Amino acid sequence: MSYDRTLASVETYFDKTATRTWERLTSDAPVSKIRETVRRGRDAMRAQMLSRLPDDLRGARILDAGCGAGQMTAELAARGADVVAVDISPSLVSIAQRRLPVDLAHRVDFRAGDMLCDTHGRFDHVIAMDSLIYYGREDLARALGQLSARTAGRVVFTVAPRTPLLMMMWRAGQLFPRSDRSPTMVPHAPASLQKALANTARLTPLGRITSGFYISQAMEVTA
Repeated sequence: MSYDRTLASVETYFDKTATRTWERLTSDAPVSKIRETVRRGRDAMRAQMLSRLPDDLRGARILDAGCGAGQMTAELAARGADVVAVDISPSLVSIAQRRLPVDLAHRVDFRAGDMLCDTHGRFDHVIAMDSLIYYGREDLARALGQLSARTAGRVVFTVAPRTPLLMMMWRAGQLFPRSDRSPTMVPHAPASLQKALANTARLTPLGRITSGFYISQAMEVTA
């Protein structure tokens, strides 16, 4: 699908179908054993991505691209960053706003909409955790190019890694109607993505997190 169609699918899923599930998963509420592995994996990935940025972010303007329920947003703000937290789902943005500690509220500008919109301005760094995983290679490369062009430092993001198991699951998923299930993740390999980026940005693969049903690869691009 095109970027716009995928974006609409993601919005429908997270803003209407899966809001309550996502709210529970990103809290400390009891969840199933399967979702517990996903929660642990996401916690580990968030820590890895944050490790790519300075501990002291005072004076830095950071884009949390696809902020979801706001866990990354809160940690960035706690380090002193001025955070623009954007998500395509107004419902998730509302959850993130409610959860943000009051003493950090002055550091965060929450916005519902497309994380690529150029009206968000320029940034010192960008974090995009699991928010670009639904896009094909060309759309992903275009998104990363747009973000890196407006970023002085790092754009740290995640993809579904192109492993034999994930490719098998991805191909099988194409055989069934999506109905109200999550939009399909598109696996990527670093070499292929770098080729699509061409000379617009330099790609560096980071660590991979595997925790039950959560399998994600961190990468970063710099202009």
